[in-house]
Amino acid sequence: MAAGTGTAGLHTIRENNLRAVLRTVRALSPCSRAAVATATGLNKTTVSSLVADLMDRGLVRETGQTPQGRVGRPGVLLALDDRSVAAVGVEVNVDYLSVVAVDLVHRELVRGHVPLDARSAGAHACADRIATALREVTEEPAMKGRTVVGVSVAVPGLIDAPSGTVTRAPNLDWRDVPLRDLLRTRLEGSTLAEATVLVDNDANLGAMAEYRFGSLAGLGDLVYVTGEVGIGAGVLTGGELLRGAGGFAGEIGHLELTTDGPECSCGRRGCLEALAGIGAILRAALPDLVGDLPLNGGDVADLVDTVVARASAADPTAVEALERAGTWLGRGVATLVNVVNPGAVVVGGYFVPMAPWLLPACRVQARARSFAPEAGGCRVEPSDLGMSAASRGGAAVMIHGLDAGELPLP
Repeated sequence: MAAGTGTAGLHTIRENNLRAVLRTVRALSPCSRAAVATATGLNKTTVSSLVADLMDRGLVRETGQTPQGRVGRPGVLLALDDRSVAAVGVEVNVDYLSVVAVDLVHRELVRGHVPLDARSAGAHACADRIATALREVTEEPAMKGRTVVGVSVAVPGLIDAPSGTVTRAPNLDWRDVPLRDLLRTRLEGSTLAEATVLVDNDANLGAMAEYRFGSLAGLGDLVYVTGEVGIGAGVLTGGELLRGAGGFAGEIGHLELTTDGPECSCGRRGCLEALAGIGAILRAALPDLVGDLPLNGGDVADLVDTVVARASAADPTAVEALERAGTWLGRGVATLVNVVNPGAVVVGGYFVPMAPWLLPACRVQARARSFAPEAGGCRVEPSDLGMSAASRGGAAVMIHGLDAGELPLP
């Protein structure tokens, strides 16, 4: 028997065909079985069998008939079934935990955002809190009767994606944390026990959210810059994440921009994060409120609001701190422009409310320090996805995994 033609081979072929039909219905919805057959190159009998299978799995449903005015016999239209499955994205950062659940058509079902002092809590306590949040999500009314096909967890640090290990997250004080294994253990016996768990970098998942849902959705050459206590970049080229040989690409927060700058969480001096990260901004803008100690989880959001209030009132210390940080940020953006020539750099997180004072200086530096004229056409814009970009992007990645063959079909 030829390789790949046994039972296992036929099963693989059918699974691939199921995904091809699912992708086609997503792209053409609402569409007829005949349209699916034409688009996939599969014969109509095979398509009918595959559609029936997808309907049994709760992934495709019939929505009605084609208009009577069309030539030929009217056909029943197909669409994705948005009633039966869901995916959940979680982001754990220095001072908060964000959770988003979406359905098969990426419609948001649940969103939550709670303060969390992740640095003080430690990795195991954070894993406990993530597992609790995931269980709470499944109990929401909008999740009733749904199968969670995947869970994505975004972390600000270096991630070994195949093993789900957080290799290094300086701002969380985590090193070699097997986060996926910790979560799987905690989810045993729950409705999430069979769900695929992915751990990825927060900037990467933020970039995917911008690509799919942001104000510049569809722009394939895009960089998302996190505006948190740490600074990272998710880099998209042609709509695909640039990960690098070890999966560690995008750590622009640790570009050394000056040799005599402040100490960074990574142990070096003069990194972009130490010059323009939220911690650096808060210490410079609020010298009367923020000392030299690490920021406590839960305090950052209130302090950012205070900076914005003072800058809005033209407080010179706050305005100068933001403009100085914007200048350093622009130098980091110029490096990105020179290396990957993105169509846009989108800044997120706490950078968004500070954007009116931060981005003018950033744009000036990006243009001045880029080799290509006018920064190679790169725009620098604030995100409109709020603090849930990474969790929203993570949930979207899991839904995409169904179509792409990265997750088992339910």
